[in-house]
Amino acid sequence: MNHGPQMHGPVVGIVAVAVVVFLVARALISALRRVRARRAGAAEHPHHEKARPPDTPADDGSIVSVQGLTKRYGNFVAVDRLTFSLRVGTVTGFLGPNGAGKTTTLRLLLGLAEPDGGEALVLGRRFADLDAPSRRVGAVLESNDFHPGRSGRDHLRVLALAAGLPPSRVDDVLELVALGPAGDRPVRTLSLGMRQRLGLAAALLGDPELLVLDEPANGLDPVGIRWLRTFLRRFADGGGTVLVSTHGLAEVAQTVDRVVIIDHGRLVADAPLDELAGRGRSLEDVYLGLTAGVVS
Repeated sequence: MNHGPQMHGPVVGIVAVAVVVFLVARALISALRRVRARRAGAAEHPHHEKARPPDTPADDGSIVSVQGLTKRYGNFVAVDRLTFSLRVGTVTGFLGPNGAGKTTTLRLLLGLAEPDGGEALVLGRRFADLDAPSRRVGAVLESNDFHPGRSGRDHLRVLALAAGLPPSRVDDVLELVALGPAGDRPVRTLSLGMRQRLGLAAALLGDPELLVLDEPANGLDPVGIRWLRTFLRRFADGGGTVLVSTHGLAEVAQTVDRVVIIDHGRLVADAPLDELAGRGRSLEDVYLGLTAGVVS
């Protein structure tokens, strides 16, 4: 007898429960390790109580500090002694040609890869060492990291449970990204632009201080792009900080305060937008001149 159709529902349910249990257990283990590390550090350095509290911006207002960051894959240097910082309350455009090292840098910043040299710190710590990292940093590096048959709302519920966040936060972020009722649809029925919004909703679950976004406007129509631009500006004006990697130079020119440009893993520009693209030059002119040898 074929029991496949009858067993499909229970099997999916068991798999979903197992995923949730695994994520919660991993979060608890990580929290316990951080507590033990802090206790050990306090025991070894009892006179350091007056040092700057962890998980706070640096004295110069920087929330992110990248210093001499280097990553190699064999003989290929993907990120080469990269240094820059992000100040609280700003939107920074992270630009560079394909293969320049942008995504690798973001992965290093978020603890998804280990550097071969230098460091990338958020609020004075490596991402993995942050207290409740989902409440400090929200990130979107992929727009397809969803179960196609699960609704967007259920996807967010699993993430909220794993991070120890209240279920009510799911409704809040769906409204923030203007998905609303569409959040109850299976992810496979959502457009690319809607999946981008769902990814942003996931990044916002913990009400983070820092957003790290890779091509967030991909798939958005003109209305969606305008909405994203307005949202990021309000987020920064409210005290948040945004690092957005993109190829959309025209959009960057309307959105960001500062521009960081890299090429072949190396920093080629780090300046306020109005300073970089001033004196009659467009951002496109400057970008092409720095990365493609075009004289502007």
